[in-house]
Amino acid sequence: MLKTHFFKGVLEAGCDEAGRGCLAGPVVAAAVILPDDFNHTLLNDSKKLSEKQREEAAVIIKEKAISYAVGQVEVDEIDQINILNASIRAMHKALDQLNKVPAHILIDGNRFKPYKDIKYLCIVRGDGKYTSIAAASILAKTTRDHYMKALHEKFPVYCWNQNKGYPTKVHREAIGENGITPHHRRSFKLAGNQMRIAFS
Repeated sequence: MLKTHFFKGVLEAGCDEAGRGCLAGPVVAAAVILPDDFNHTLLNDSKKLSEKQREEAAVIIKEKAISYAVGQVEVDEIDQINILNASIRAMHKALDQLNKVPAHILIDGNRFKPYKDIKYLCIVRGDGKYTSIAAASILAKTTRDHYMKALHEKFPVYCWNQNKGYPTKVHREAIGENGITPHHRRSFKLAGNQMRIAFS
């Protein structure tokens, strides 16, 4: 079972993002404040859950959370400010929408920028350690997956209903055969043997 809090007795928001390593689509982040004593067997790093489990967990999170919100940054802005800054901005957008102001923020990963004057802590692999970060991971992932499935209806050749914009072989081959869409990140290397993604 994951830890339910870092500081007991304060409103603590967990933040995580989804879609950082994708070639297409927005980066999506979530912020979640859970009750201090709330835990559930489905709360875990979203990558360790099946799609069905994530969907079930998302319903539970939305029912039990003190507050939750999702923010996203679109492709054009990702290309302008880079994916790291876009990921952090998406987290800030999610925090902006919470209907409760947290006293402390737990961030998945090792990079963040101050949000207002609220203290924060970056935790590597935090989505597998703290419930609030795991919950944010799940909401960010399910929200983004729904978005990419909707885009798939307009651009079916890229199979975004399956790969969600990640650089799978099928996705890379579709780019090679059909070119890119307005939803592809032009600042990422999208073709040939240059499919490595630069995060600088």
